[in-house]
Amino acid sequence: MKQLLDFLPLVIFFAVYKLFDIYVASGALIAATALQLIVTYALYKKIEKMHLVTFVMVTFFGTLTLVFHDDAFIKWKVTVVYALFAIALAVSQFINKPILKSMLGKELVVEDRIWAHVTWYWVTFFIACALVNIYVAFSLSQETWVNFKVFGLTALTLLNTVVTVIYLFKHMPEEQKNELTKK
Repeated sequence: MKQLLDFLPLVIFFAVYKLFDIYVASGALIAATALQLIVTYALYKKIEKMHLVTFVMVTFFGTLTLVFHDDAFIKWKVTVVYALFAIALAVSQFINKPILKSMLGKELVVEDRIWAHVTWYWVTFFIACALVNIYVAFSLSQETWVNFKVFGLTALTLLNTVVTVIYLFKHMPEEQKNELTKK
């Protein structure tokens, strides 16, 4: 259910874009992201920081897109969000409070150096996605960018999540691996 809620704004953005245009889709994205926060809070009595940051960015850049009737703003939102994620991960690693370890460290026990590798891997991934988004958004058609944003970036993120889980699993203590494979 939670994963479905995470993808709901993206699905709505894509569907509305296909039916109307980027401006109506941007408005729908703002509304869908707000709805996501409300439903998440109603179900879990908690809102994750990532969802809150995403909502603020969607609202800010989506509103600019609508007010100025310029799709460049919504295209920049993707790059800014990825850059913020990269910065947050890098800063958390520098101050020795890695975000990924704090989120997953209770379930997945690995050495700190492994968490550092994973953190820097995701920093690099987010920076690469931010840069590729700039290229696709401003060098290719709007249709290509929407498809890239919805399918390309989503697929890349899912693939990198799988690669991360495999890497973490590889570095787990044998007893924890055995416990996880029995479930």
